[in-house]
Amino acid sequence: MTVTIGLLGAGRIGLTHARTLANLPAARLAAIAEPSDAAAEAVTDLTEARRAEVGEIMADRAIDAVIIATPTDLHAAQVEQAARAGKVIFCEKPIDLDAARVRACLEVVGDTDTRLMIGFNRRFDSEFQALKQRIAAGAIGDIETIHLISRDHAPPPIAFVERSGGIFRDMMIHDLDMARFLMGEEFVEVFATGSVLIDPKIGAAGDLDTAAATLKTASGRIAVITANRRATYGHDQRAEVHGSKGMIAIANQRATSVTVADAGGYHRDPLLPTFTDRYAEAYRSEMTAFVDAVASGSPLSPDGEDGLRALELADAALRSSETGMTVRL
Repeated sequence: MTVTIGLLGAGRIGLTHARTLANLPAARLAAIAEPSDAAAEAVTDLTEARRAEVGEIMADRAIDAVIIATPTDLHAAQVEQAARAGKVIFCEKPIDLDAARVRACLEVVGDTDTRLMIGFNRRFDSEFQALKQRIAAGAIGDIETIHLISRDHAPPPIAFVERSGGIFRDMMIHDLDMARFLMGEEFVEVFATGSVLIDPKIGAAGDLDTAAATLKTASGRIAVITANRRATYGHDQRAEVHGSKGMIAIANQRATSVTVADAGGYHRDPLLPTFTDRYAEAYRSEMTAFVDAVASGSPLSPDGEDGLRALELADAALRSSETGMTVRL
């Protein structure tokens, strides 16, 4: 079976998904809805996709599934539109910046018996998957603490910051989802703090550029997350999980693992520069899993409930950073 797909949005992530689909024999990108001529042409040059309006894509019965990679404030309405049109849906995180709006959207998804997958791509990264599998196999015993570090190479444009929902809902939400994924137990308590240390324009836009959060489960297990909008040395993404029997960790990725030693010391390639470089494989694996699930009819994961839980944690972190108080869920 060839899965026929419509793509909504051809920005950086939409184009990333289009590149993957162009190389998947089991998928065909049939149509693209994108207001920018240049962005749309980048996709149509790669694929056989035609340009179409969103309504046309939803009404086309030959299209099995839609990928929603538009700005966040359009996600919820487009998910509902796709659900009512009977499409299988892939939606980039978050569904909306308002948890109540997300819950209403998920009601429509449930009422229409639609399958929905949320774009938490890190779950499909081979290293994070290996981490999860070894934890599940008992390699470190019972989890006691998780430490996640996320630092982007450079801040995003201010225009993006103004619509992003902030560092907790936009950036740290990936780590919040990963903490849930690895811990296997829900968090009931969040304390967070943040600062503007990198660019005062980010503060003027109402956001933070440096943040940290501590989360606790009902059984007392703890996750600590730090996030920064700038790392001069490349995209810094590390994880460490400590348990009753030991510790397991993943390190940063570089272009190669080659090390040169000379009179000046030891020299290695720099870190990969951006998150799209670091997670290129994960984005491909994520979209491959979506296409395979559409074709087979199997359940999709992460789903809408995962998206809602991560957003609720991000909201709690934001409230905590604003009030200086621990927020209980």
